[in-house]
Amino acid sequence: MKKKIFNAAHSAYRFSNTWTGTIIIVLFIIFFVAQAFRIPSGSMKDSLLVGDHLFAKKFAYGISTPHIPFLEIPLIPGTDGHIIDGAEPMRGDIVIFRYPNNTQLHYVKRCVALPGDELFLSEKVLYLHPREGDEYARKAFSEYELVEVDGKLWVKNPYAKEHPGIHNDNKMVDNGVFPTELFNFAPIQVPEGEYFMMGDNRDHSNDSRFWGSVPYGLIEGTPWFVYFSMDSNYEVRWDRIGKTPTDLEQKEILEHAVNERIREDANDHELY
Repeated sequence: MKKKIFNAAHSAYRFSNTWTGTIIIVLFIIFFVAQAFRIPSGSMKDSLLVGDHLFAKKFAYGISTPHIPFLEIPLIPGTDGHIIDGAEPMRGDIVIFRYPNNTQLHYVKRCVALPGDELFLSEKVLYLHPREGDEYARKAFSEYELVEVDGKLWVKNPYAKEHPGIHNDNKMVDNGVFPTELFNFAPIQVPEGEYFMMGDNRDHSNDSRFWGSVPYGLIEGTPWFVYFSMDSNYEVRWDRIGKTPTDLEQKEILEHAVNERIREDANDHELY
């Protein structure tokens, strides 16, 4: 029995050293385990920065339909869903997903509302009424201010305490120049099977406020860890390498990110 196991392992090892074996292993990892992504825009500052290169955990929310690398063509034609459904994103998770209006593009945002949740924005502030109801809101968001509107309890600015990278830009004011969705957003209920995504760089994020919630089938995974990071001056950010999203919220690392944003975004009013 041991000899058979040894022979099988030896054969597998030899196969893995062939070109065919190597390609199969690499594609298996890319399709089902981890995939490399680069953060191209500033919508997730200060949590994730432009130039962060990270591995995405592809199995966090089930197994999504494999796509041919670079071409982004689904291997199962006509589908952009999941082969196997898994856990749903949790409130506050950073999620990698396919942009609903162009599924060849990947976006990275924070999930701020689940199916059945209600939300609105007033003067840039997010308010959330969780689908579980008022009693759940009191317990799950006990550290947050709760506001009663229309007979329901709404959590004011949820996630900001756990995720200090969430911020607004004081230079963006409601003067008719900028999109109204940045400042005020009418109450909605997130449809079943969909998730409302917003960038942590709230006033510079092209997100669900503009193009709607994200179907579960388009959700690909969640950031795992940063394997490389370089700023706009081509300097390596050594303090970010090897860090998970949770690690990047530590005070010292976050302060570096904030200082970099202040330097770079002095005159930036772009939506990412």
